[in-house]
Amino acid sequence: MNKKTPDTVSIDARSKDEALARDRSNPTGHRMTSDQGIPIENTDNSLRVGARGPTLLEDFHFREKIMRFDHERIPERVVHARGSGAHGYFQPYESLADLTKANLFQDPSKKTPVFVRFSTVAGSRGSMDTARDVRGFAVKFYTEEGNWDLVGNNIPVFFIQDAIKFPDIIHAAKPEPHHEMPQAASAHDSFWDFISLMPESAHMLMWVMSDRALPRSYRMMEGFGVHTFRLINDKGVSRFVKFHWKPKLGVHSLVWDECQKLGGKDPDYHRRDLWENIEKGNFPEYELGLQIIEEKDVAKLGIEILDSTKIIPEELVPVRRVGKLVLDRNPTNFFAETEQVAFCTANVVPGIDFTDDPLLQGRNFSYLDTQLSRLGGPNFVEIPINRPLAPVHNNQQDGFKRHTILEGRANYFPNSLGGGCPFMSSAAEGGYRHFPEKVDGEKLRARGESFQDHFTQAGMFYRSMSKPEQEHIIAAILFELGKVERKEVRARVVEQILAKIDEELVTQVAEGLGLPVPKPAVEKGKIDKSPALSIEYMKKDAKKDAIPTRLVGVLVADGFDAEDLSATRAAIEKAGGQMVVIAKRLGTVKGSDGQPVMVDKSALTTASVEYDAVFVPGGAASVAVLKKDADAMHFIQEAYRHCKAIGVTREASELLDAGGISSSAPGIVADAKGARHHHFTAKFIESIAEHRHWMRLDRNNVPA
Repeated sequence: MNKKTPDTVSIDARSKDEALARDRSNPTGHRMTSDQGIPIENTDNSLRVGARGPTLLEDFHFREKIMRFDHERIPERVVHARGSGAHGYFQPYESLADLTKANLFQDPSKKTPVFVRFSTVAGSRGSMDTARDVRGFAVKFYTEEGNWDLVGNNIPVFFIQDAIKFPDIIHAAKPEPHHEMPQAASAHDSFWDFISLMPESAHMLMWVMSDRALPRSYRMMEGFGVHTFRLINDKGVSRFVKFHWKPKLGVHSLVWDECQKLGGKDPDYHRRDLWENIEKGNFPEYELGLQIIEEKDVAKLGIEILDSTKIIPEELVPVRRVGKLVLDRNPTNFFAETEQVAFCTANVVPGIDFTDDPLLQGRNFSYLDTQLSRLGGPNFVEIPINRPLAPVHNNQQDGFKRHTILEGRANYFPNSLGGGCPFMSSAAEGGYRHFPEKVDGEKLRARGESFQDHFTQAGMFYRSMSKPEQEHIIAAILFELGKVERKEVRARVVEQILAKIDEELVTQVAEGLGLPVPKPAVEKGKIDKSPALSIEYMKKDAKKDAIPTRLVGVLVADGFDAEDLSATRAAIEKAGGQMVVIAKRLGTVKGSDGQPVMVDKSALTTASVEYDAVFVPGGAASVAVLKKDADAMHFIQEAYRHCKAIGVTREASELLDAGGISSSAPGIVADAKGARHHHFTAKFIESIAEHRHWMRLDRNNVPA
């Protein structure tokens, strides 16, 4: 057998685009044809006998066209059905050769192409983006050594420890089978019945009831690999690793009232935000972080690293930031790329390996299995978006939708008719070699004692939150359990789950549900608080003079103060934000200088929930109109209630008085002398950078 040098390929950030270009088709400037390339004369009328006669079976164009239409849909994902995707690249900051032999981590000048898919979990493809839910954060790296799929979420833990329970949690969370309700919501009996009987879900429950389940955008949420993996270097040394994605824009959330309203105003809110910002050149960027655990140090942690319902607090093992992920191109076709992309946790490259995490082990099987059904057979990896850039040679053959045309007589191994090809690669030549972990034990259905602590980290998460964040968790649980019809389910959640997490939490929820407050049985772990878990704590790192990609809604009518709008717009855009001019109707509005300004959105098609802040310039005529406009007043009051920054100049302060809002309230920036006076814009930008002003204790008194 002749042994040849293994195939090599040179990859850069645009290599996947170049590969996809071979399969793209643009009809511009071309005539219509059938799928067989036959020119089409008429696609408006079926072939028939006479103008009013029967349609003929020989109309091959009609037959093909309607057949293709009838089969446009493929089965949607059982989970993560509603998604959004983007192309980009990953680039390491330094060589990580000491940790892993994976090629993509060796050269800091190297850009590996990626495709990233964000998603909700529980809803169908037609559900809204802003449901209370986990968000998928899946990254496909197209490396020289094959595809690596880091299939993660925006929450670092999961509801269950063992994959055998996966059908149960998904069945419980999905719409109830007898009436198929509710869609994309966990506020129903079957979900909470399951939770009340599954104490291992307690930690994940706290995350899902927190603001982490309501991201402001995909660009402003963390990502996690969830499981513990292995990194292996070229010396065969193995270390455990947890993967993190840290957004450069920081972590920010919506509030629940906004989520519900956005579901009606713009159910595509997150999808639109991602698409439009990439189109504008506001490329989402994340840093890849690693928590590295030496095998000898595992026992010192006191945490079962194979338990997917646990985290390793950053106070115990800091996150080392090792590279950046940049998303800089939108898909050209949603179905071909975002819908047909197939991820699998089992897709790893040399230098990355698995652990015995029972949830990960099950996912490695399940993901491959589900693609067979969803994408119509075993050849789904040949779909352009899934096709590796690395050369592919093996003896797999035939099956539905096979694209590759194999040549030669030998489709087996070993062979001599094909020169022994395709031949094997040693580990030194890049062949994948599993870490030789020693495994020994009896065959049984059981979990170790180290998997039995279900509540200490749930309590740690709750106690790590700021006061407003804790209030949001309590309100979320009250909302959800308030939708549960069976009193015994509500009582069991309170008595068997919440009473073991935190005393304040269970007291507030029990009283809110009109249930007896049970005696708490709280156990605390090694670390009782982890500030890194709080969104409010992370805001401390934000720059006070920068508001990248933040949207400011501007309310105006004819006669607005042109100088104030101009000065504020210039400052906002310099700080990285964007102003959206909103008026009663589209077209233009005239400023105090008589010059027209283009209206970006009509009041009929937008609402305060779509913006990060509100600005109202002065101008007596404009303010007089706005003050009589119920929609405009609601816009301001609603933004106040959602604790957003509000800036007003000159006469516009009258709108605050009319809306029952104090100009001295937190996050309100008012200046009677205009936008250029006393650094108004600097104060306004600083207020926007805070994202929310939770200290507005009277916010619930404002009607909105």
